[in-house]
Amino acid sequence: MSHKIVEKNTALLIIFIVIAISFAGLVQIFPLFAMEKVTTPYVSENGVKQKPYSALALEGRDVYIREGCYNCHSQMIRPFRAETQRYGPFSVAGESVYDHPFQWGSKRTGPDLARVGGLYSDDWHINHLINPRDLVPESNMPAYPFLADNILDGELTARKMKTLNMLFATTCSGCDMYSDDEIAKAKDTVAGKSELEALVAYLQGLGKLRQR
Repeated sequence: MSHKIVEKNTALLIIFIVIAISFAGLVQIFPLFAMEKVTTPYVSENGVKQKPYSALALEGRDVYIREGCYNCHSQMIRPFRAETQRYGPFSVAGESVYDHPFQWGSKRTGPDLARVGGLYSDDWHINHLINPRDLVPESNMPAYPFLADNILDGELTARKMKTLNMLFATTCSGCDMYSDDEIAKAKDTVAGKSELEALVAYLQGLGKLRQR
């Protein structure tokens, strides 16, 4: 087939572009499934293994995604000196084996949150989410006071955990599963908590094994 024919036929050109991009993407992605460090939970230097999110943190993560926090805060510290000096050790794949979907990215309006767990108190996070400018006057982050009034019922928490167990079984080597007991207690653990409490629980769990 003449190259000129492809260049002059828009539809044909689009088809070949899609095929080329798809093939290149598969060549990059599929080998990763065979790499142990990509599919195995991170283990710290003192032998502590990355764990799945608690029931409350799992609900908080959903709030985080629903409110679009990932649009301004990445959870991926790149292996550059400027990044590691500011945020801590660069991110590795094993830290995100329990994340579906993962929160990596490079778009940052606010700071990266990969290592935010434990750096601030619960009260700090609560006040910051209710009105960011009370703590960071120059912040352009929206306020989320309504999260304190949104109460969780936990009706879907157990189902989320069961679904994640299926994903862990197929995408992760050596991942811990949610136990039957954890799933059975999930609703009672979450019910009555506010979305604000859940979001703080999620943030407080981020990156604790690899703090700056």
